[in-house]
Amino acid sequence: MTLSILNNIFMLSMPGGSEWILIIVVVLLLFGGKKIPELMRGIGRGMREFNDAKNNVKSEIEEGMREKDNK
Repeated sequence: MTLSILNNIFMLSMPGGSEWILIIVVVLLLFGGKKIPELMRGIGRGMREFNDAKNNVKSEIEEGMREKDNK
């Protein structure tokens, strides 16, 4: 029962087709055509750094588990 309620809340929070168009238009108006590539590069760098940090934490946890199993 609770899972279906959470699923409904999640689906209500996702933007649809017309909302995405509105979001894109607002971003274009705020940043202009020349700033968008710079913005996307910044977002890409941030995502890459996040994934690198996530992978580092994951590998440290797995290494710690292997060390514990070897003892």
